[in-house]
Amino acid sequence: MKDAEKGSWVSRIAAFQDVKTYAELNWEGSFEDYLEIVRKNPKVTRTAFQRIYDMILSHGKSEYIDNKKKLTRYHFFSDERFGGRDAIFGLDVPLMKLVNVFKSAAQGYGTEKRVILLHGPVGSSKSTIARLLKKGMEEYSKTPEGAAYTFSWLTDKKQPDGTVTKEKMKCPMNEEPLNLIPREWRDKVFSELSPPESGYTIPNGCELCPACRFVFKELMTQYGGDFAKVMGHVHVNRLIFSEKDRVGIGTFQPKDEKNQDSTELTGDINYRKIAEYGSDSDPRAFNFDGEFNIANRGVIEFVEVLKLDVAFLYDLLGASQEHKIKPKKFPQTDIDEVIIGHTNEPEYKKLENNEFMEALRDRTVKIDIPYITKLAEEVKIYEKDFNSRAIKGKHIAPHTLEMAAMWAVLTRLEEPKKHNLSLLQKLKLYNGKTLPNFTEDNIKELRKESVREGLEGISARYIQDKISNALVSDKGEGCINPFMVLNELEAGLKTHSLINTEDARKRMKELLTTVKQEYEDIVKNEVQRAISADEDAIGKLCGNYIDNIKAFTQKEKVRNKYTGIYEVPDERLMRSIEEKIDIPESRKDDFRGEIMNYIGALAVEGKTFNYRTNERLHKALELKLFEDQKDSIKLKNLVSSVVDKETQEKIDLVKDRMMKNYGYCEICSTDVLNFVASIFARGDAKE
Repeated sequence: MKDAEKGSWVSRIAAFQDVKTYAELNWEGSFEDYLEIVRKNPKVTRTAFQRIYDMILSHGKSEYIDNKKKLTRYHFFSDERFGGRDAIFGLDVPLMKLVNVFKSAAQGYGTEKRVILLHGPVGSSKSTIARLLKKGMEEYSKTPEGAAYTFSWLTDKKQPDGTVTKEKMKCPMNEEPLNLIPREWRDKVFSELSPPESGYTIPNGCELCPACRFVFKELMTQYGGDFAKVMGHVHVNRLIFSEKDRVGIGTFQPKDEKNQDSTELTGDINYRKIAEYGSDSDPRAFNFDGEFNIANRGVIEFVEVLKLDVAFLYDLLGASQEHKIKPKKFPQTDIDEVIIGHTNEPEYKKLENNEFMEALRDRTVKIDIPYITKLAEEVKIYEKDFNSRAIKGKHIAPHTLEMAAMWAVLTRLEEPKKHNLSLLQKLKLYNGKTLPNFTEDNIKELRKESVREGLEGISARYIQDKISNALVSDKGEGCINPFMVLNELEAGLKTHSLINTEDARKRMKELLTTVKQEYEDIVKNEVQRAISADEDAIGKLCGNYIDNIKAFTQKEKVRNKYTGIYEVPDERLMRSIEEKIDIPESRKDDFRGEIMNYIGALAVEGKTFNYRTNERLHKALELKLFEDQKDSIKLKNLVSSVVDKETQEKIDLVKDRMMKNYGYCEICSTDVLNFVASIFARGDAKE
């Protein structure tokens, strides 16, 4: 029974397999078969840079205008295929520069001979970009558009007992099969495989690696130079990039100086095979398995590249400029791969100051990867990790992530040199908000004058750590609010390893105060809108105001609805509304006349006046109603916790609106009302 159940489970699991796709990814054939594939689709022969550029474009792109500048967003960096785990936000400009380097290299304009260096502060997504590129190449190689091929040798091997067996030797560097064609024949062959009208020129490729060159020469000798017979020993197969299997994707990171060995990059002698082949200079007795070897045709990432020993950096010179590496005891060997490294600023400054490393600097294309300086994009980082799907059992109050992100962005911005702007106003301008007397040209000027903006400040990692601390804290009773996170951020400044001066720490605390003040304004506005969201009450207040200004402008009296007595217009009511939108006493007659003229013009067109169509009047009515209502529900006295039944019903109605319209829960809506109540109580005390 158990065996039957076992078989049933295996069958059910096996049903998930796509047999057709598996067969495609494991395609094998002769050299002749491969030439036919090339004839139908010459792009299978692309270089590593051509492949990585096409891979990025395969995900699509979109263009948009930001402050009169046309920008391109490459969807590949949104990581949609993997659910956005490694999505990059707010770095469209640096990513455009990076993709342009790939485009230039793909077209052979020179950047294919450079090391691409991602440079920026800690936690600015450098590693994530490199990881995305490696992951993208892996997936692309599994698609029909990204198909690549390599080959193996099938040779006869004589055993000690005299029998002959078949031995299969994979090309250790996963080379392009067309490299088997002698260079002097290639132009003619390639022009026939991919004629000019096809629109694609097959790259002239590389020379064979030492191991394949050795086998090729041995077979040519065996068959008296008969190329066709030698190709009978070639077995072509589909090449699938995989970092875990060390195929086409390499990663190298610095280690302890005593343990570093350049053979990790270029391979080493296989001592077991020396006895078999008789010499350590026989390429079959050498393991071509260094990171440069296995990354051939794909990508190699150098983690913290400038922390490497100088001997390793010299290896980069030939690998980048000449596309050659020098394995021990073997000639220079061709490689075709994208070399991408990343480093922080201190290491790069050391490189700049080291006159002995001019050659490396000259072979480097530096791409600055700064911190995000746009609030909306920074918020997306935290929403990706801290959302209702990921966080169970705790509610995150509205604006919590936004306030943390706001502080992070403020620490990265440079103080405006002119324009009479505050740092918070500058943040809002960058975030797309319009301010009086500021144009898109002003914003462009602000960005230009801030040369190092985004290269200093607080990283997203620090913010994520402190949000996590707040989530696991016992405070909050099932809900975390902005103050809990901001307090965590402030407490962590004492031990922050990257803040090494008291002045910097003081500035960070001042910016936290700025954020808290901004939060006060935001929640006061939300509570105000929740209290004054009674459409009937606003309508009645508007009707009362219109009746009074109509009587005022026509020099008439207003009939009191309750007493029936005609009274003079209520000047106190009219001014209490008009003052909310800063209408001065000297301009009240003009404003009231404008409203009446507007109502009259609508009446001529057969339309009815609605306060919503006049934004200034609508705002004034909301503010007036809020002022009246906050007293009627005893908002100022809410902090005393002594509330009568009628007032409690009104408070519950406001809380319900806040939960429905703004995303609050029972806990944080109560907290916010208490907080806003304390603000008004504080204001009364000051008065």
